[in-house]
Amino acid sequence: MKISTILDHIDSGHMALPEFQRGYVWNRDQVRGLFDSLYRRHPVGGLLVWATESQGATHRGDGTLASGVVKLLLDGQQRMTSLYGVLRGRPPKFFDGNSRAFTGLRFHLEDEVFEFFQPVKMKGDALWIDVTELMLGGNEGLGTFVTRLSAQPELISKVGDFVARLSRLLSISEIDLHIEEVTGSDKSLDVVVDIFNRVNSGGTKLSKGDLALAKICADWPEGRDEMKVKLKEWSDAGYNFTLDWLLRSVNTVITGEAKFQYLHEKNAEDVQDGLRRASKHIDTCINLISNRLGLDHDRVFFGRFGIPVMARYLDQRELNRQGLMDEKERDKLLFWFVQAAMWGRFSGSTESYIDQDLAVLEGEEGNLDKLLEQLRLWEGDLRAQPEHFSSWSLGARFYPVLYMLTRMGNARDWGTGLPLKSSLLGKMSRLEVHHIFPKAQLYKRDHDKSEVNALANFCFLTKDTNLTISDRLPENYFAEIEASHPGALASQWIPEDQELWKVERYLDFLEARERLLAKELNIRMEELLHGDVQWLGGEAQAKPTVSDVIGGITSEEEEAELERIDEWMVSHGLPRGVLLYDFADPESGEQLAVFDLVWPNGIQEELSQPVAVLLNEDAQTIALASRAGFRCFTSSDTFQNYVRTEILSEEITE
Repeated sequence: MKISTILDHIDSGHMALPEFQRGYVWNRDQVRGLFDSLYRRHPVGGLLVWATESQGATHRGDGTLASGVVKLLLDGQQRMTSLYGVLRGRPPKFFDGNSRAFTGLRFHLEDEVFEFFQPVKMKGDALWIDVTELMLGGNEGLGTFVTRLSAQPELISKVGDFVARLSRLLSISEIDLHIEEVTGSDKSLDVVVDIFNRVNSGGTKLSKGDLALAKICADWPEGRDEMKVKLKEWSDAGYNFTLDWLLRSVNTVITGEAKFQYLHEKNAEDVQDGLRRASKHIDTCINLISNRLGLDHDRVFFGRFGIPVMARYLDQRELNRQGLMDEKERDKLLFWFVQAAMWGRFSGSTESYIDQDLAVLEGEEGNLDKLLEQLRLWEGDLRAQPEHFSSWSLGARFYPVLYMLTRMGNARDWGTGLPLKSSLLGKMSRLEVHHIFPKAQLYKRDHDKSEVNALANFCFLTKDTNLTISDRLPENYFAEIEASHPGALASQWIPEDQELWKVERYLDFLEARERLLAKELNIRMEELLHGDVQWLGGEAQAKPTVSDVIGGITSEEEEAELERIDEWMVSHGLPRGVLLYDFADPESGEQLAVFDLVWPNGIQEELSQPVAVLLNEDAQTIALASRAGFRCFTSSDTFQNYVRTEILSEEITE
C-alpha cells in the first residue's frame, strides 16, 4: 500500500493505534535516517496491523474510527507517525509524544542530506528545502521551488539535477509499504498483545499493567485519564506515585490479588468503583502515615507497596461494616507498614509478597494479627539494633526512620527549642538535614566518605538553625544549645558524655548515638503497639551488614543538585525520577545499593532505557547500576544533553 494511501486511512479512521500502544519516542536522528532511507529507496520494513471490527476496537487519541473493519497498527507506529508528521505538517490524532522530533526537516539539494532547521546555517540558502512545504504543495509546490531556484543565476546550470532530486523526494509518498494483517475471530486482545510482544522482542515488551490498562480502557476509554487526575492530586500534595502503582492498588481492592490477570475479569463498572474505593483508602493511608508517623512528603515516604495491602484491609473493614478504627487498630496497622518498609519486604519480589499478605487478610479469620505474624516469621526479630543505624548516606532505608523519629517524638530544634512538628510554618522552618560533625572538619582528619556521611551523624533542623550553626564543631556549639534550650540535645539523641562531643572521639560518638536511636525506635514501635510487645520479639535471623550497602547521596549540595535535575525534567514536561532508589536483590529483598536518581522504566515509560544519575559515586556503584541495565550519567550536564537530544529531540549546538 502506498504511503499516501496509508496516511489517508489514518485521516479517515480506517487505520489507528490500539489503546495498549505507548506513545511516540523517536528522536530526530531516527527521523532523518528514515527519510534518508526512503529517499535512497532503501528498505524500511513493512507494517503489521490488527484487522478488527471498529465497534469493539479501542484506540488511542480522540479521532473517530470508521465503521466496519479497521486496522490497528501493531508494528510501524514510529515510522508512520514520523511520515505523517513530516508529510502532513502536523501529528496524527493518536499522537502522544514530542512533535519537535519531526518538525522542521530540511533537505539539501546539493549534498542530498537531511537536517533539521538551523537558522544560522540555513537562513537565506535556497538549497535547503523545507520538506513539509514541498510535500504539502505537491506538484504545484514543486513548481514554486523550481521558480525560486531559477531566480538565482549561480544555480541555473544545476536546476535540472535539482528538479530530479525534488521529484524523487516528493515521490516518497508513492512508495509502497508491505502490510501484513492479523485477522480472525480467535484474535483476542490477549493473543494480539502476545503477537505484539513477539514482534517487539528486541525492545521493551508491554508490562502486565499495560495489558490490564488496555483491557480497562477497552470498556472505559476515560480510565487512564481519570487515574492520571488522581495521580496529579497526590503529586500536588507532595507524593509522586506511578500509574502502575495506582492500578495495583485498584486491583488489590477489587480482587484481593496482586496479579493483574485477575483484573481482566472485571468490567468497566467494577473498575470505576474500584478506583473510587482505592483512592479513598489511599487518601486515608497517606493521612495516617503523614500525621501519625510524620512521613509528610515523598522524599521520606518509603514502603509505598505496602499501601495496596493497607487499602485492601481498609476496604474489607468497610464492606463488612466494622465501623471506625480505634487508635489501637490504627496504630497496629501503621506498625506493620513501618516494619515492612524498614526491612524491605516489597523491595524484592513485590507481587509475591503482596499476594502473601493479602492472603492472610481474607476470610473471617483474616486480621492484623495474622499479618504481623507473617511479617515476624519472614523477618525474624523486629526490634531495632544499633547496627541498623550504622548505614551511611541519605539513601539508607533508615533515613526515613530517622525523619519519622524526629516527627513522632519530642525532637526539638536547636535554634528555637520548638518541637519539630509538621505544623511549623515558613520557608526557613522547613526541615533540613544537618551534619552534626561538619563534613569539612571530618575530611580534614582523614575520615572517609562513609564515616563522614554516617546516618548517626545526621539530624533534622530548621533551615534557619542549620545556616546559623554552619560548620562549627559540636564541642563549640553544643554547650550553647544546652544553655539556651535545656534538653534540646537529648531530644535529638545526642550522647550526654561531653568527651564524645570532641572530633577526636567522632567514631565513638557514632556508636553511642546508634544505640540511642535504636532505643528510641523500639520505644516508638512499642508505642504503636500500645504495650502489646509480643510482636517485637522473634528469632533473630542473620542479616547483611547495613553499612555494606553502596551508593547514595552524600551531601546537602548533592541532594540540591539532584532536586534541580528533577525540577528541570518537570519544567520540560517529563516525569520525575525516583530519588534514592532502593536497589535490592529481587529474590531476598536484601538492599544492595542506593542509586541517587533513577527512571527505572525509562524516561519514556518502558520505551527508553532505564536511566540513573549517579553523582560523586565510585566505580563499584556505577558498575552495579550498569549491570542492572541502567544507562548511567555522572553529571547533570551529560544527563541533560541526553534528554535534550534523545528524548526532546533538540539540536545541541556548541
